[in-house]
Amino acid sequence: MNMVALKYTLIPILAVILGSVWATWRKPSTGFVSAMQHLAAGVVFAAAAAEILPRVMHQASPIATFIGGTLGVGVMLALKGLEGRTSGPMAMLGAIGIDILIDGLVLGLAFIAGAKAGFLLTIALTLEVLFLGLTVTAELGETMRSRAKIIALTAALALLLPIGVVVATPVATFSPVVIAGFLSFGLIALLYLVTEELLAEAHEKPDSPLISAMFFVGFLGLLLIEEILG
Repeated sequence: MNMVALKYTLIPILAVILGSVWATWRKPSTGFVSAMQHLAAGVVFAAAAAEILPRVMHQASPIATFIGGTLGVGVMLALKGLEGRTSGPMAMLGAIGIDILIDGLVLGLAFIAGAKAGFLLTIALTLEVLFLGLTVTAELGETMRSRAKIIALTAALALLLPIGVVVATPVATFSPVVIAGFLSFGLIALLYLVTEELLAEAHEKPDSPLISAMFFVGFLGLLLIEEILG
Protein backbone atom coordinates (compact mmCIF):
# COMPACT_ATOMS: atom_id res chain seq x y z
CA MET A 1 0.00 0.00 0.00
CA ASN A 2 2.76 2.41 0.97
CA MET A 3 4.50 2.50 -2.41
CA VAL A 4 1.20 2.60 -4.34
CA ALA A 5 -0.06 5.50 -2.23
CA LEU A 6 3.24 7.36 -2.59
CA LYS A 7 3.12 6.95 -6.37
CA TYR A 8 -0.38 8.39 -6.45
CA THR A 9 0.79 11.48 -4.52
CA LEU A 10 2.82 12.43 -7.61
CA ILE A 11 -0.47 13.42 -9.28
CA PRO A 12 -1.47 16.17 -6.81
CA ILE A 13 2.17 17.27 -6.43
CA LEU A 14 2.41 17.77 -10.20
CA ALA A 15 -0.93 19.60 -10.16
CA VAL A 16 0.33 21.99 -7.48
CA ILE A 17 3.53 22.75 -9.40
CA LEU A 18 1.74 23.29 -12.73
CA GLY A 19 -0.88 25.45 -11.02
CA SER A 20 1.82 27.53 -9.37
CA VAL A 21 3.69 28.01 -12.66
CA TRP A 22 0.47 29.10 -14.35
CA ALA A 23 -0.51 31.47 -11.50
CA THR A 24 2.89 33.20 -11.56
CA TRP A 25 2.26 34.18 -15.16
CA ARG A 26 -1.45 34.89 -15.00
CA LYS A 27 -3.44 35.45 -11.83
CA PRO A 28 -6.70 33.45 -11.96
CA SER A 29 -9.95 35.38 -11.72
CA THR A 30 -12.04 35.28 -8.55
CA GLY A 31 -14.82 33.56 -10.49
CA PHE A 32 -12.49 30.79 -11.61
CA VAL A 33 -11.12 30.29 -8.10
CA SER A 34 -14.63 30.15 -6.63
CA ALA A 35 -15.72 27.62 -9.28
CA MET A 36 -12.66 25.47 -8.52
CA GLN A 37 -13.44 25.60 -4.81
CA HIS A 38 -17.03 24.49 -5.40
CA LEU A 39 -15.87 21.72 -7.74
CA ALA A 40 -13.23 20.48 -5.29
CA ALA A 41 -15.73 20.60 -2.41
CA GLY A 42 -18.19 18.44 -4.36
CA VAL A 43 -15.54 15.89 -5.28
CA VAL A 44 -14.15 15.67 -1.73
CA PHE A 45 -17.66 15.34 -0.27
CA ALA A 46 -18.50 12.55 -2.72
CA ALA A 47 -15.28 10.69 -1.91
CA ALA A 48 -16.00 10.94 1.81
CA ALA A 49 -19.62 9.80 1.42
CA ALA A 50 -19.01 7.02 -1.10
CA GLU A 51 -15.78 5.49 0.18
CA ILE A 52 -14.82 6.53 3.71
CA LEU A 53 -18.22 6.66 5.45
CA PRO A 54 -19.33 3.14 4.36
CA ARG A 55 -16.09 1.63 5.66
CA VAL A 56 -16.54 3.34 9.02
CA MET A 57 -20.14 2.12 9.26
CA HIS A 58 -19.21 -1.40 8.12
CA GLN A 59 -17.21 -2.06 11.29
CA ALA A 60 -20.26 -1.14 13.43
CA SER A 61 -18.01 0.02 16.28
CA PRO A 62 -19.60 3.05 17.98
CA ILE A 63 -16.67 3.44 20.36
CA ALA A 64 -14.06 3.56 17.56
CA THR A 65 -16.24 5.92 15.54
CA PHE A 66 -16.78 8.19 18.55
CA ILE A 67 -13.12 8.32 19.60
CA GLY A 68 -11.80 8.85 16.06
CA GLY A 69 -14.49 11.38 15.21
CA THR A 70 -14.03 13.31 18.45
CA LEU A 71 -10.28 13.50 17.92
CA GLY A 72 -10.93 14.68 14.36
CA VAL A 73 -13.23 17.46 15.56
CA GLY A 74 -10.73 18.51 18.22
CA VAL A 75 -7.79 18.63 15.81
CA MET A 76 -9.71 20.51 13.12
CA LEU A 77 -11.08 23.10 15.56
CA ALA A 78 -7.60 23.54 17.06
CA LEU A 79 -6.23 24.21 13.58
CA LYS A 80 -9.03 26.69 12.93
CA GLY A 81 -8.19 28.52 16.14
CA LEU A 82 -4.49 28.54 15.26
CA GLU A 83 -5.17 29.96 11.81
CA GLY A 84 -7.36 32.69 13.34
CA ARG A 85 -4.56 33.86 15.65
CA THR A 86 -1.83 34.08 13.02
CA SER A 87 -1.22 36.46 10.14
CA GLY A 88 1.35 37.21 7.46
CA PRO A 89 2.95 35.10 4.69
CA MET A 90 4.81 32.73 7.03
CA ALA A 91 1.68 32.06 9.07
CA MET A 92 -0.21 31.37 5.85
CA LEU A 93 2.48 28.95 4.69
CA GLY A 94 2.41 27.17 8.04
CA ALA A 95 -1.38 26.82 8.02
CA ILE A 96 -1.49 25.50 4.46
CA GLY A 97 1.44 23.20 5.19
CA ILE A 98 -0.52 21.61 8.06
CA ASP A 99 -3.57 21.30 5.79
CA ILE A 100 -1.55 19.46 3.14
CA LEU A 101 0.09 17.20 5.74
CA ILE A 102 -3.35 16.20 7.05
CA ASP A 103 -4.51 15.67 3.46
CA GLY A 104 -1.63 13.24 3.02
CA LEU A 105 -2.57 11.48 6.25
CA VAL A 106 -6.17 11.11 5.10
CA LEU A 107 -5.02 9.89 1.68
CA GLY A 108 -2.87 7.24 3.33
CA LEU A 109 -5.86 6.16 5.43
CA ALA A 110 -7.99 5.97 2.28
CA PHE A 111 -5.54 3.56 0.66
CA ILE A 112 -5.68 1.45 3.80
CA ALA A 113 -9.46 1.31 3.30
CA GLY A 114 -8.98 0.12 -0.29
CA ALA A 115 -7.29 0.88 -3.60
CA LYS A 116 -10.46 2.35 -5.10
CA ALA A 117 -11.00 4.61 -2.10
CA GLY A 118 -7.42 5.82 -2.40
CA PHE A 119 -7.74 6.45 -6.13
CA LEU A 120 -10.98 8.43 -5.77
CA LEU A 121 -9.60 10.48 -2.90
CA THR A 122 -6.50 11.20 -4.99
CA ILE A 123 -8.77 12.82 -7.58
CA ALA A 124 -10.52 14.82 -4.87
CA LEU A 125 -7.36 16.01 -3.13
CA THR A 126 -5.67 16.86 -6.44
CA LEU A 127 -8.32 19.52 -7.03
CA GLU A 128 -8.07 20.70 -3.43
CA VAL A 129 -4.29 21.06 -3.29
CA LEU A 130 -4.35 22.67 -6.75
CA PHE A 131 -6.45 25.43 -5.20
CA LEU A 132 -4.06 25.65 -2.23
CA GLY A 133 -1.18 25.99 -4.68
CA LEU A 134 -2.94 28.86 -6.44
CA THR A 135 -3.58 30.51 -3.07
CA VAL A 136 0.05 30.23 -1.97
CA THR A 137 1.32 31.54 -5.30
CA ALA A 138 -1.03 34.53 -5.21
CA GLU A 139 -0.12 35.42 -1.61
CA LEU A 140 3.64 35.07 -2.13
CA GLY A 141 3.41 37.05 -5.35
CA GLU A 142 2.44 40.12 -3.34
CA THR A 143 5.73 40.13 -1.39
CA MET A 144 8.19 38.18 -3.56
CA ARG A 145 9.38 39.07 -7.06
CA SER A 146 11.22 35.86 -7.92
CA ARG A 147 8.87 33.48 -9.72
CA ALA A 148 11.33 30.64 -9.26
CA LYS A 149 11.34 31.07 -5.46
CA ILE A 150 7.54 31.22 -5.36
CA ILE A 151 7.24 28.00 -7.36
CA ALA A 152 9.95 26.31 -5.25
CA LEU A 153 8.21 27.20 -1.97
CA THR A 154 4.86 26.00 -3.31
CA ALA A 155 6.41 22.73 -4.49
CA ALA A 156 8.06 22.25 -1.09
CA LEU A 157 4.66 22.52 0.59
CA ALA A 158 3.27 19.91 -1.80
CA LEU A 159 5.94 17.45 -0.63
CA LEU A 160 4.20 17.35 2.75
CA LEU A 161 1.53 15.22 1.07
CA PRO A 162 3.68 12.06 0.74
CA ILE A 163 5.00 12.67 4.27
CA GLY A 164 1.43 12.47 5.52
CA VAL A 165 0.97 9.21 3.60
CA VAL A 166 4.06 7.74 5.28
CA VAL A 167 2.76 8.77 8.71
CA ALA A 168 -0.49 6.89 8.00
CA THR A 169 1.26 3.70 6.81
CA PRO A 170 1.60 1.95 10.23
CA VAL A 171 -2.19 2.14 10.69
CA ALA A 172 -2.52 -0.77 8.23
CA THR A 173 -1.04 -3.11 10.84
CA PHE A 174 -3.77 -2.36 13.39
CA SER A 175 -7.02 -4.26 13.92
CA PRO A 176 -10.05 -3.45 11.70
CA VAL A 177 -11.80 -1.69 14.59
CA VAL A 178 -8.81 0.60 15.24
CA ILE A 179 -8.54 1.30 11.51
CA ALA A 180 -12.24 2.29 11.57
CA GLY A 181 -11.40 4.82 14.29
CA PHE A 182 -8.66 6.34 12.14
CA LEU A 183 -11.02 6.42 9.16
CA SER A 184 -13.56 8.24 11.34
CA PHE A 185 -10.86 10.83 12.04
CA GLY A 186 -10.20 11.12 8.30
CA LEU A 187 -13.91 11.49 7.57
CA ILE A 188 -14.20 14.44 9.96
CA ALA A 189 -11.11 16.03 8.40
CA LEU A 190 -12.63 15.77 4.92
CA LEU A 191 -15.98 17.20 6.05
CA TYR A 192 -14.15 20.08 7.74
CA LEU A 193 -12.24 20.70 4.52
CA VAL A 194 -15.50 20.92 2.57
CA THR A 195 -17.58 23.01 4.97
CA GLU A 196 -15.10 25.23 6.78
CA GLU A 197 -12.49 25.84 4.10
CA LEU A 198 -13.47 25.25 0.48
CA LEU A 199 -17.14 26.34 0.61
CA ALA A 200 -16.63 28.97 3.30
CA GLU A 201 -13.91 30.69 1.26
CA ALA A 202 -15.80 30.24 -2.00
CA HIS A 203 -18.82 32.07 -0.61
CA GLU A 204 -16.66 35.07 0.25
CA LYS A 205 -16.29 35.73 -3.49
CA PRO A 206 -18.88 36.83 -6.06
CA ASP A 207 -21.22 33.91 -6.74
CA SER A 208 -23.55 32.81 -9.52
CA PRO A 209 -25.83 29.81 -10.19
CA LEU A 210 -23.23 28.40 -12.60
CA ILE A 211 -20.45 28.63 -10.02
CA SER A 212 -22.65 27.05 -7.33
CA ALA A 213 -23.54 24.25 -9.74
CA MET A 214 -19.88 23.23 -9.88
CA PHE A 215 -20.28 21.63 -6.44
CA PHE A 216 -22.85 19.23 -7.84
CA VAL A 217 -20.80 18.68 -11.00
CA GLY A 218 -17.93 17.52 -8.81
CA PHE A 219 -20.18 15.42 -6.58
CA LEU A 220 -22.00 13.64 -9.41
CA GLY A 221 -18.82 13.31 -11.46
CA LEU A 222 -17.01 11.40 -8.73
CA LEU A 223 -20.04 9.21 -8.04
CA LEU A 224 -20.16 8.27 -11.73
CA ILE A 225 -16.45 7.43 -11.69
CA GLU A 226 -17.01 5.29 -8.58
CA GLU A 227 -19.84 3.38 -10.28
CA ILE A 228 -17.85 2.88 -13.47
CA LEU A 229 -14.92 1.47 -11.49
CA GLY A 230 -17.37 -0.85 -9.74
